[in-house]
Amino acid sequence: MERKYNDLIGEILERSGQKDNFDVKGKGKPLSKDYLQMDTFQHFQKIAKDAGFLPPWLKLQKDISRLVHACQTEKDVKEINKKIKQHNKICPLPMQKGLVSLEHLEKAKEIW
Repeated sequence: MERKYNDLIGEILERSGQKDNFDVKGKGKPLSKDYLQMDTFQHFQKIAKDAGFLPPWLKLQKDISRLVHACQTEKDVKEINKKIKQHNKICPLPMQKGLVSLEHLEKAKEIW
């Protein structure tokens, strides 16, 4: 082994005969100024939001909201509370919410 590191992409390009055939000067889109002002996670969040991506906990939150507003029976409440428990396991800590009951359904509708 003559190299001190593995260069897998370089080896693939060498085998295909294209190692030195890349002219990338001036190619591609320039980076926006916003890209340099945000950290990597913020940049990912912006790209994901622009692409319409919703985290699973947010999809579940919308589903729970729909169920809470249509809730009428104790069976519905059990289903909602099961989903709330699942939501609380995967969402950020500040976004966690309490369980609902038929007695406090109107308050739950305001929260959800």
